[in-house]
Amino acid sequence: MTRTAFITGGAQGLGLSITEAALEAGYGVMVFDRDRAALDRLAAARQDVLCHAGDVTDAASIEAALDAMPSPPDLVVNNAGIVRFHPLLETTEETWRSVIDINLTGPVLVAQACARRMIPRGSGVIINITSTAGIAASPGVNAYVAAKAGLAAMTELMAQEWGPLGLRINAVAPGMIDAGVSAPIYRDNPEARNRRGGAVPSRRLGAPEDIAAAVLYLASDAASYVQGHQLVVDGGLTISVMSQLPRGTG
Repeated sequence: MTRTAFITGGAQGLGLSITEAALEAGYGVMVFDRDRAALDRLAAARQDVLCHAGDVTDAASIEAALDAMPSPPDLVVNNAGIVRFHPLLETTEETWRSVIDINLTGPVLVAQACARRMIPRGSGVIINITSTAGIAASPGVNAYVAAKAGLAAMTELMAQEWGPLGLRINAVAPGMIDAGVSAPIYRDNPEARNRRGGAVPSRRLGAPEDIAAAVLYLASDAASYVQGHQLVVDGGLTISVMSQLPRGTG
């Protein structure tokens, strides 16, 4: 029987790479995305994908998409997210709430809806896409920092509550990835791209395929004893602070 995957924000950017990797791994994929144009492009390119337009902050929309699947998903990837760049003092209440809603409330709603379908079967994997911004706060993306840190904590909570019921819940925390919300920055500023990539111990920016591979590993039987873990995929960025500082010679 074909395994199924439910991927939010899976029609473009980083999410599209995850979708493509899941398809190559043999999953039947439902992509849930609010960008109808991106869904249309995906549907035209891949006839083997189910596409459903909807919003992760709308519980009814999530339920409708899951009802359109042939069976409860075996794999759920909470990838949908947005980022807004503002200093904290200039962040409006509207911006704060929208970023928190999409990056934190939305994944929780998706996880709840999917878990209710998975638990009676006694199996299923949920993978939340967090961020290194939730580990080491990044100035200028304040609500995003809060949401991703919160999602990491919720990953642990989900694992504690749903692990005994047969589910596995983990997270992948991307570092600086040359895709998705960061792609326009690097495209318009090659100098920033080179400087950032050079500051990473692995001496490059991450590729979307790096994240997709981590997701597929956590979804696989090879990770059957990995539970409530946040897998950091950042080329060593978050552990490299000391390497950026002057050191003595004695």
